[in-house]
Amino acid sequence: MRIDLTGKTALVTGASRGIGEAIARRLGETGAHVFCAARSVDRVNQIASEIGNATGVELDIAAPDVREKVAALVKEKPIDILVNNAGITEDDLFIRMKPEAWTNVLRTNLDSAFHITQEVVKKMIRARWGRVINISSVVGLMGNAGQVNYASSKAALIGFTKALALEIGSRNVTVNAIAPGFVTTAMTDALSEEARTKLEEKIALKRLGTPDDIAYAAVFLASEQAGYITGTVLNVSGGLYT
Repeated sequence: MRIDLTGKTALVTGASRGIGEAIARRLGETGAHVFCAARSVDRVNQIASEIGNATGVELDIAAPDVREKVAALVKEKPIDILVNNAGITEDDLFIRMKPEAWTNVLRTNLDSAFHITQEVVKKMIRARWGRVINISSVVGLMGNAGQVNYASSKAALIGFTKALALEIGSRNVTVNAIAPGFVTTAMTDALSEEARTKLEEKIALKRLGTPDDIAYAAVFLASEQAGYITGTVLNVSGGLYT
């Protein structure tokens, strides 16, 4: 099955590294034009140049002017595929968690999805075609000690996904979420061999995921082949949570 998204335009937030970068690259391979968005404009410009059919966009999803910037982008070129990927963590035990850590994570991980998606879906609805893909987390399904703020934001993103899917499905716009498990990152690369082994033991497939494991799932949900899937949470955790 070859996925062809030629003629479609995608916006991927948090595209400067990790899962976001992988999704941007894989979408580019399908022929879609990709807006690679992140705060690090030099990095996304580099990634966009490597993809070819892509444009780097400087975007701070937690900034007060995020709606205006996204609206200007949509005016330049309507977005067919939106991947809300960017997010942050500010981990701590609940009893010690500072109010600003709660607010920062919810504002960045959840509020941004509201602001960006509301600007983007207007033209999707008029065009009667669109794909919204929210990158949640397995933590939003199963919880995780020390991440009450992060788990709350990711669980809320799942509720956001399901409710919005019901509202705009009649316009042929699908809304789905992906819940990644433990994925190889700079942070997991720094783990000791013993700590990594303990982590892998919790996973049915006995390995950490890769950014591409998540990216290929996103590309599928963006495709015509996934046109009858909406309001779904795709658990891509290697069997960490079933």
